[in-house]
Amino acid sequence: MNSYHLALLPGMPGQGEVLIILFVILLLFGGKKLPELSRALGRSLSEFKRGREDSSKESLPDTAKESLPDNNAGESEEGGKNA
Repeated sequence: MNSYHLALLPGMPGQGEVLIILFVILLLFGGKKLPELSRALGRSLSEFKRGREDSSKESLPDTAKESLPDNNAGESEEGGKNA
């Protein structure tokens, strides 16, 4: 399949549409606000992924939970980091 056929797929924005969308975002939020927005979006996505992983761990049986690596292995029971 060549690039001409890929452009004809429904629901896929082309290069022109992507540029227009980026230009409109730049006009709406301004150049100074874009880094803050992208940082907030990145944090939101990481929270979503973390929540999804936590919920999948909770839905596993107890034997499967024990075999998964613990992300908090470096922390003590008091919540502080081990030296």
